[in-house]
Amino acid sequence: MSRILGIITVGQAPRDDIAALFASHAPAGTRVVLRGALDGLSDSEVDMLKPESGADTLYTRLRGERDVKLSKKAVIARSPATLAKLRDDGCDVIVYACTGDFPPMAGDEGVLFPSRVLSGLAAGLLPRGRLGLLVPLAEQIGKLTSKWARPDLEIVAEALAPSADAAEAKQAAERLAARKPDLVAMDCMSYTPATKEWVKGPLGVPALLAISATGRVLSEMLE
Repeated sequence: MSRILGIITVGQAPRDDIAALFASHAPAGTRVVLRGALDGLSDSEVDMLKPESGADTLYTRLRGERDVKLSKKAVIARSPATLAKLRDDGCDVIVYACTGDFPPMAGDEGVLFPSRVLSGLAAGLLPRGRLGLLVPLAEQIGKLTSKWARPDLEIVAEALAPSADAAEAKQAAERLAARKPDLVAMDCMSYTPATKEWVKGPLGVPALLAISATGRVLSEMLE
């Protein structure tokens, strides 16, 4: 019997790019169901969900290929209902497709959060040293630096919009490389394998891509 992989995004469905990348890591025959926490909202209603601060800011790309900044509180408030719909869809495994650090939410039992995958992988590979971060927005640097902080680890970060082209990605990677990180974490689900290809040469150190790292864990869970 085929397995069902459920994906919740902080934006809207469809997100064929995210669904396809996760599907590529799933066993053959896996059916993918993707839902967005903002499904059912109009563009004007989405635009009203403005962040209150840098700590309340999430980045996502909407179904119309529009980049937006969202209130994390608003997304959290809408997430339990979306998770419940995915469970009603009969999903065997559910992934919350955002690298943000989220509090416990109703219905999140057994849900895979990429932030935990990425931070665990980084901790295992770099117990001490200098960790570089690529983050979508400059205003997120303070919040995400605090999220990644742990003893014996120095954090350096640069902003890189996931919609950036190859030249912009190279420039951001060169700025980060100048700060001599030992390892880099690409802290957004909208960074793609193409983004990683653009930055890994200038960085000169291993870079962890959230969506592929999470996809490999999902493969283990679905097999």
